Amino acid sequence: MAKGKPFGGYTISFKGRKETLEKVFGSGNVTPSEMTKKIWGFVKKNRLSRR
Repeated sequence: MAKGKPFGGYTISFKGRKETLEKVFGSGNVTPSEMTKKIWGFVKKNRLSRR
């Protein structure tokens, strides 16, 4: 199956990252919506997204 263009034109590369999930999400309970916000905050802060 051929790979198409990523949905929305975005790609995110976590290659070479050393952060743990606890460092990204914290040590407490996280709701799915908070997870999404934290992931995108991490991606933007570390300039991981590409168009």
